[in-house]
Amino acid sequence: MNEGRQSPKLIFEEKKAIKLFLWLFYIFFITYSLFWCFIIPKYTTYGDPDYAREGLGVWLYIAILALLPLSIYFCKRGNPYIVKYIILYSFIFTDIIDNLLRYFGTNKPFASGNIVELILVFFAPIFVNKNYFWTVSLAIIGKYIFLGIVLQDADVLSPIVITMILTVISFILLIRFSSYILSLNIAHEELRQKEKLALIGQMAAAIGHEIRNPLASLKGFAQLQHERYPEQSDYYPIIIQEIDRIDIIVNDLMFIGKPKGIYIEQTNMKNIIEYTISIMRQQANAQNIQIESSYTEDLPLIECDEKHLKQVFINLLKNAIEAMPDGGTIKINVQYLEDAEIIVSIEDEGCGIKNEDIPNLTVPFYTTKKSGTGLGLVVTNQIIKEHNGDINMESELGKGTKVTVTLPVWQKI
Repeated sequence: MNEGRQSPKLIFEEKKAIKLFLWLFYIFFITYSLFWCFIIPKYTTYGDPDYAREGLGVWLYIAILALLPLSIYFCKRGNPYIVKYIILYSFIFTDIIDNLLRYFGTNKPFASGNIVELILVFFAPIFVNKNYFWTVSLAIIGKYIFLGIVLQDADVLSPIVITMILTVISFILLIRFSSYILSLNIAHEELRQKEKLALIGQMAAAIGHEIRNPLASLKGFAQLQHERYPEQSDYYPIIIQEIDRIDIIVNDLMFIGKPKGIYIEQTNMKNIIEYTISIMRQQANAQNIQIESSYTEDLPLIECDEKHLKQVFINLLKNAIEAMPDGGTIKINVQYLEDAEIIVSIEDEGCGIKNEDIPNLTVPFYTTKKSGTGLGLVVTNQIIKEHNGDINMESELGKGTKVTVTLPVWQKI
């Protein structure tokens, strides 16, 4: 469980786990003491009837029981995460003091240990926290190593070995729990993504066409007025440019909401890239940007939807250009791998992207650009997924971004 996220749901789940943990801890602690002091010595040759009178004696139980109201206090204050650490450290500390008082300076063989140590080890995976798990394991093993050194008693080797074996078993459970929760989180995020896309689809279906019709009229009227009044050329191009920008946004919404069917045909990837460069060349030149391209010799034909892939690389090249307002060089490289994959990399020298922002770039409406819509990379990612491909981004602030698109040569759609 991620303790860094103080969401009400996580706090609620942690409180439930802490309540169960406290119940088991105190029930086993008290029951074990009763059996070891009274029941076992009465019917067997084992146990220690003087156990409660030696060491810390009754103060051991007072100290441990005093932790209960403290634990309840932290749970009510909304910080249940600290409770398991308080119980662990307090128990280890008091148990060390108790054992030193019992055995230090005596000839009595070391015969200590409490069944609650099993609760600590086996319950650790329930919290799904690797830091806490290793803290428990190392604390218990470290306790016995410390007592063995101070008391100079080799009998501590037995509980050390047993604790190590139990730690391995508990670690396997922790891995299983972590994998299960990770799978649930991935499924939840995918469901959220699909819900967002479905919402966008409903929006697009409801208003997409209604927006397009008046946009076409506005653009035609602006062009007509520009021809009639050429002396006011500073205004009409801006109007037409902004109308085109709105039209691009509507197109992205329409594509996400109602994806078009893929028409698979054999196409040369080099032709797709060269077409993309020719489309974006004017915008690149206006910003003093050079576009360099390189290709592996004898590139095979790739089965894809040519129009959709052109849209992908136009979006990626457009992002690279917009990230370089001061000019620079964009490098495009196309490689063919022996395992029937084509890799296209687009590397710019722009402002770069924060590492924490990269996973969110394919989330609808999430953007790092001032004038961005957060839809371009959503469309791009969706098209690549429909082609059974993959997209990867590497970026460093102030140095640039490298986008790598991997596509299979032969499609199975």
